[in-house]
Amino acid sequence: SVDCSFSRGVCDWKQDADDDFDWNPADRDRGDGYYMAVPAFVGHKKDMGRLKLLLTDLKPKSSYCLIFSYRLAGERVGKLRVFLTNKKTAPVWEQNKGKDERWRTGKIEIFQGAETTNSVTFESERGKGKTGEIGVDNVVLISGLCPED
Repeated sequence: SVDCSFSRGVCDWKQDADDDFDWNPADRDRGDGYYMAVPAFVGHKKDMGRLKLLLTDLKPKSSYCLIFSYRLAGERVGKLRVFLTNKKTAPVWEQNKGKDERWRTGKIEIFQGAETTNSVTFESERGKGKTGEIGVDNVVLISGLCPED
């Protein structure tokens, strides 16, 4: 498994230069490191911020599971989507509201077939809300299919 978390991970993260705003580091409540977040008041409604995870060494014809923690805190905070490079048009995962402020776990299966996935993009879309944030943390890539809950 590969630890791609932001504070101590080994992965290559890049801010998208063509989007409307950047994701920013935010301190964890427990004080151990940080996560990446977009506060609700950044930008204008429908603005996008994209954070890209570059995947360079995935073996062809194998499957991987990307597991991450996410949080959509606040009223009408916006949307969080995940795109894989070889499926540019439609997100492979999307969440548009949180039931509460709690962190939840997202899982995405990545199959390295004829086309390789060489990046995963976390896209935040600004909503109407003025408070709260969209956050992503604890990104890990494991070999094989995603485990059942």
